[in-house]
Amino acid sequence: MIERRTAMGLALGAAISSPTLAQPASAGGATFYQSVGPVLAAWKPDAQALTLTRLSEVTLPANVQYVWRHPSLRTLYVVSSNGGPGGPGDRHFLNAFRTDPDSGALSPHGEAVALRARPIHMSLDRSGGFAFVAYNNPSGLTVHRISGDGTLGAEVRQAVTPDGGIYGHQVLATPDNGSVILVTRGNDAAGGKPEDPGALKVFGFRDGQLTLRQSVAPNGGLGFGPRHIDFHPSLPLVFVSLERQNKLQVYGLRDGAMTPEPIFTVETLRRPGAVPPQQLASTLHVHPNGRHLYLANRSDAIGEHQGQPIGLDGENSIAVFDLDANGRPTLVQSEDTRGFHPRTFSLDPSSRMMVAADIVGRRIRQGEGTTMRPANLAIYRVGTNGRLEFASSIPVETGEVMQFWSGMVPL
Repeated sequence: MIERRTAMGLALGAAISSPTLAQPASAGGATFYQSVGPVLAAWKPDAQALTLTRLSEVTLPANVQYVWRHPSLRTLYVVSSNGGPGGPGDRHFLNAFRTDPDSGALSPHGEAVALRARPIHMSLDRSGGFAFVAYNNPSGLTVHRISGDGTLGAEVRQAVTPDGGIYGHQVLATPDNGSVILVTRGNDAAGGKPEDPGALKVFGFRDGQLTLRQSVAPNGGLGFGPRHIDFHPSLPLVFVSLERQNKLQVYGLRDGAMTPEPIFTVETLRRPGAVPPQQLASTLHVHPNGRHLYLANRSDAIGEHQGQPIGLDGENSIAVFDLDANGRPTLVQSEDTRGFHPRTFSLDPSSRMMVAADIVGRRIRQGEGTTMRPANLAIYRVGTNGRLEFASSIPVETGEVMQFWSGMVPL
C-alpha cells in the first residue's frame, strides 16, 4: 500500500516519482525489485514464509531495461529506454538511486545521464568505480565514471572504439576486474539474410579503458548465439547460455582470457527434440556454493484458436543443473514458471528463496474457449540440494508494457 507520491525533477527532463513507504523491510535482509514498464517497485521478501510484500515504487523516465547495485555503497543504477523490440526509441537514460538502509526505498541520487541508444544491459566493475552499458542496436558498450559518493560521472572516451560485435546483450567484469566481457548474440538467418555470427568479446580493462584481447567465436560464431554469462565462485570457469541454440556451455578463464572452445556443452531443455518456434535460453546464475546453476528457458510460441492468438505449450521454466567438482553441468530439474517468457530470476541472500518474473500475459486455450494467463512472479523454495519447490505465484498486470527486469538486492 502506497500512502502518497511526490514528483521530483531530474536533468534532461527525466521526471521520477517517489513515494513514502507503507512499512519497513527488516534490517539486514534484502529488497526484491521488479519493473513493469517505467515503474520500479520495491518488495519485502520473507525467505522463511516465502512471501513478497509490496512496499514502494518509483517511476523512471522510460521503460526499465536493467538494474545493478554498487558493490559497497547503498546505490542502485538503472538504465531505461522508450525503445524495444518494436523500434529503437529516442529517449535513453542511466540513473542512480540511493537505497534506504532499512526499507530499500529509492530516492534519486544526482543527475540522469543521457545514453546514445537503447541500453539492453548494464553492470559495474568490481571496485564500483565504473559503470558499463551494453547496447544491441547498434551493438556496443560505453564506460561511465562513478564518483566516490556513487553519483554518475562523465563517459570515458575510449582510445580505440571497442569492437561491439553483433547484437550485444550483456557486459560483465571478470572476478579479478582485469577484463570485461561483452556478450554478443548474433542473429538467426531470416528473410533471405544469412546468419549473423555471435561472439564473446573479451577486453582488457584499466582505468576505464577497454582493449580487445580476444573474440571467442567457435565455428566463426555460426551456430553460436550467447546471451548471458556468469562465473563460478571458486573455479576459473565461465558459464554461457546460448539463446539461439538452447544450450549451456562452460569455458575456462585464466589470466584474463577464455578457452577458445567450450569445455562442456549440455542441453537446457527437458524435451530438446520437441522445440516449438521461439524457444530461447535466457539468464543464468550460479548458486553461491558453486554446486548448482540455474537457467531460464523461455517460449514465445504463438498459435491461434477461434481467431485469437494463444500461447503454445513450450518450455517456460527454470532449469536446475548440478555442477561436479570440475564444473561439469548435469540437468536435474526443469521447474515450470506458470507463465510465459521468464526473462529474469534471482536468489535471496540466504539462497533459500527464488523469484522468477514472466514478462507478459498470454491467452491460453481452456476447453473450447480461451482464458488469460497473466504475467507473474513465481516464488520457489530452494532446497539444500539446490532443487526448487514451487510455493506461490503473484499475478502481475502489465497492460501494454512488460515486466522486463527483477532482482534481489541485499540491504
